Amino acid sequence: MQDVLIGKINCKDAKIVVIGMGYVGLPLAVELAQSGFTVVGVDISERAVARINAGDSHVGDVSSERLGRLVRAGKLRATTDYAAVAEADAISICVPTPLTKTKDPDISYITAAVDGLLPYVHVGQLIVLESTTYPGTTEELIAERFEKEKGLKVGENVFVAFSPERVDPGNPTWNTKNTPKVVGGVTPACAEVARSLYATALDKVHMVGSAREAETVKLLENTFRAVNIGLVNEFMLMCDRLEIDVWNVIDAASTKPFGFMPFYPGPGIGGHCIPLDPLYLSWKAKAVDFYNRFIELATDINGNMPRFVLQRLADLLNDREKPLKGSRILILGMAYKANIADLRESPGLELYRLLRQKGCWVEFHDPHATSFVSLLGKTVLSTPLESGVLETFDAALLVTDHQAFDYAGIAQEARLVLDCRNAFAKRGVSGPNIVKL
Repeated sequence: MQDVLIGKINCKDAKIVVIGMGYVGLPLAVELAQSGFTVVGVDISERAVARINAGDSHVGDVSSERLGRLVRAGKLRATTDYAAVAEADAISICVPTPLTKTKDPDISYITAAVDGLLPYVHVGQLIVLESTTYPGTTEELIAERFEKEKGLKVGENVFVAFSPERVDPGNPTWNTKNTPKVVGGVTPACAEVARSLYATALDKVHMVGSAREAETVKLLENTFRAVNIGLVNEFMLMCDRLEIDVWNVIDAASTKPFGFMPFYPGPGIGGHCIPLDPLYLSWKAKAVDFYNRFIELATDINGNMPRFVLQRLADLLNDREKPLKGSRILILGMAYKANIADLRESPGLELYRLLRQKGCWVEFHDPHATSFVSLLGKTVLSTPLESGVLETFDAALLVTDHQAFDYAGIAQEARLVLDCRNAFAKRGVSGPNIVKL
């Protein structure tokens, strides 16, 4: 069975289903289709499915031109019907894994995906989970269910593996195709089948000893970033007390050609991975009475950065004899990182909420993320940054350093700017009204 499936994969005769057509699933589906496979994307969103079938990409890292070519060639289509799994030889699950309100892992999307595909799973298939999750998920939620509920033998007549997504939205250098792909199988046979699939479409595949190891790889990658961002944020808080320019300190430390990697402070961390993934690991570790103190501390520091920004802004306004309450504040950049439209876990959203809570009149401008839905269900639109607009606000809060901003123009027009990203100094723009975080 293993050799038959690998043979179909190597000949590009295997039919592929990718469940979840978001920022992970659609790029993967496109790469698999580009390499010669026939791919069906499954998503619960009728709107996303309709856009894909029209060749209209809703994911920034996939151009509509590229998607449209594959759709017109019959290599890629989308559907809301899980019945497509019945015809598939390989299935990749790329669904969200958020946190609950109590900061516990929310694996309901994975469970729903497995529920949807389970009636159609059969002998001779490969199922790979790509959604970030805690160690043991692939075995517990997929492999064990296949054996108990379908009578399948994992590693013999059906193959299950984990391969963590490594998507960095908006990265012009590293993408789904050229980023090394980590793969771990529930059994060695599972690993080999999964390796054969990814090796046909992606540049490099790195094998690990098990699905649990592969799950932990992703958590280590993002825990590394979260902890180091937490460290530099705490360092910034210390430098603020000592009246030391932390940005100059980091720039100087970065000249060391060994033993140092620069991380930068900011208004908080965003995106799907860094704010969430370490908590999956911390949650699982508690089950074996191990407590990740670094993760808990970094989460606390990073999570409280928006409140520090709020206090810093309040102090700056106070120095100008202006109370925070009643002030008009313009947030510059609402996306969680530069030059993309992604709002997931953005610190800008939390700052908007906190400022409103303090009685400020708040608007935002973002050339990429042009709207968001508030907690009250109201759609908030980006304010056009026309001539004279900045002068109507008491302060501007630079949260996301988009390249599209006219930094010189902002510096000239704004009464006060709190720069949370050192964006103005990096571009050689300065002024008495520009204050670094």
